[in-house]
Amino acid sequence: MTVRRVVPDAHTDPATYAEHRAFYGLLGLEEVMNLGWVMALASPSNPTAQLIYLTHEETAPVVPDLSIEVEDVDAVHAAVLASGAEIIHPLTDEPWGVRRFFTRDPSGRVVNILTQSHR
Repeated sequence: MTVRRVVPDAHTDPATYAEHRAFYGLLGLEEVMNLGWVMALASPSNPTAQLIYLTHEETAPVVPDLSIEVEDVDAVHAAVLASGAEIIHPLTDEPWGVRRFFTRDPSGRVVNILTQSHR
């Protein structure tokens, strides 16, 4: 299975988006997505280097701790199900262009596993 990127997700207040943009802009990160409830910052020279800030989750019951983009989310979902790991948010095609599910890792962290639908 191919991992395309691993991104930490941070729960935050939307009023801090501008502060995060300015601070991480000092390191060269730029805003690449902002849906109001979620904002992504990325390196223009290495778009897999990202940070995500969320105020809440639009369709899932919890805010994830990290996101992992994989080449084939359906295959990963099947492997996670077969392992007996907890599925927190079912495999879903989201309106913002990702197919994803949430699971819990052995330490209890919530992991958003996704594939970009437009790829």
